[in-house]
Amino acid sequence: MLLDTWEHLSGQRRKFNYILEKLARKDPVCQILQSVPGVGVLTALSFKTSIDDPFRFRRVSDAGAFLELTPKKYQSGEVDRNGGISKQGNRMTRTLLYEAASCLLTRYGTDTSLAIWANELRHRMGYKKVIVALARKLATLMLSMWKSETFYNERLNAVN
Repeated sequence: MLLDTWEHLSGQRRKFNYILEKLARKDPVCQILQSVPGVGVLTALSFKTSIDDPFRFRRVSDAGAFLELTPKKYQSGEVDRNGGISKQGNRMTRTLLYEAASCLLTRYGTDTSLAIWANELRHRMGYKKVIVALARKLATLMLSMWKSETFYNERLNAVN
């Protein structure tokens, strides 16, 4: 009985994945977003639905703040500290961008300019902070690609 339940749930999951892939394949914005190394169907769909209208942001760097991928600030008197991320934005999109950044750094795009930039930061900062910084950079890159309707090109998107 447990095996039948597992098979049924696996079939449902396959159907759901097929529907999501079909949806992303038909959407030109998702195709653009998936051209970034490490960004898959779920990340592209989640980013698109949470941003909704890319032209409501005056600067592309505002996407990281909108998704709350910026550090919290604690200031009191002479104390001025940066904390962890504030975790107030869309949780699923933030999690998927973090996962995409982690995959980019470890598996898929280790020779891309984004991964090289993150690995240079890794010597100065901890691994998790670098992943958050890379996720924030992915969010700004994806928003600028969406606004300009251009696909990811390693030579054009070299990180300085």
